[in-house]
Amino acid sequence: MSEENKKRIAEIENLMQQADFWVNKEKAKELVKELNILKEDDGALGYDNKEAIITIFAGAGGDDAEDFASILYEMYQKYFKKRAWESYLIHKNENDHGGFRNITFEIKSRGAYGELKNESGVHRLVRISPFNASKKRHTSFAMVEVIPKFEKLNEMPIPEDELKVDFARSSGPGGQNVNKRETSVRITHIPTNLSVHVESERSQAQNREKAMQLLSGKLFKLREEERIAKEKGMYISKTTKVEWGNQIRSYVLHPYKLVKDHRSNVEVHDTEKVLSGGLEPFLKVN
Repeated sequence: MSEENKKRIAEIENLMQQADFWVNKEKAKELVKELNILKEDDGALGYDNKEAIITIFAGAGGDDAEDFASILYEMYQKYFKKRAWESYLIHKNENDHGGFRNITFEIKSRGAYGELKNESGVHRLVRISPFNASKKRHTSFAMVEVIPKFEKLNEMPIPEDELKVDFARSSGPGGQNVNKRETSVRITHIPTNLSVHVESERSQAQNREKAMQLLSGKLFKLREEERIAKEKGMYISKTTKVEWGNQIRSYVLHPYKLVKDHRSNVEVHDTEKVLSGGLEPFLKVN
């Protein structure tokens, strides 16, 4: 990055610290847009050195897909344990038998985003379904989303008038309310319809700050995907369907055992090792 660009970024970020920055919304938006363009020109900007936040969504496949989301969550947790990385739960939507409709957690380790960012995408599981009495082979899908954690919210500023903020009571296991105050926070970015939900912190303010960190990461991820697609002359949808044909990796447990990454063509036949956190063969080549 040129010294001139560095100086201009510092000037804009200094202006954003001023209490009256958003008084003139149009001017503020133009400055935010200029800042984002300047930062995009510097490529990754060391974002690879950031901590990471991961969300796993169950896709097509019903109970099996929600169970698969749980399997992926455990796989990542075992990998983190090997690396001595700390992981903290942010939000989960759990079903009655331990599966997840979605789950979000953060990894407290510098560089985690750079190492794990290519885990983002649709994952596919083929196995004999434990939820099918006839013991038929079943295919299910889950989406993994990896975003960088922004400690300072001015790194990816979002105008307040682009946000819809809702509050609710945080809930514990079984949907029971664990406190009487509305501390759970859901924030929706109106222009993109991206939304986040946080209930892990003790106060509404803490949950809101955490939600803004997540939303900043999601917007960064979306803009990065759009930038890369534009460079390649591709069209990119804001919503990837979590189903057949979009998978980046397949985990086949029946009729044979194989984990295959469809981008690098790396194959590992020891599926148990992979699901126990043995992700190294895939991370090294992504």
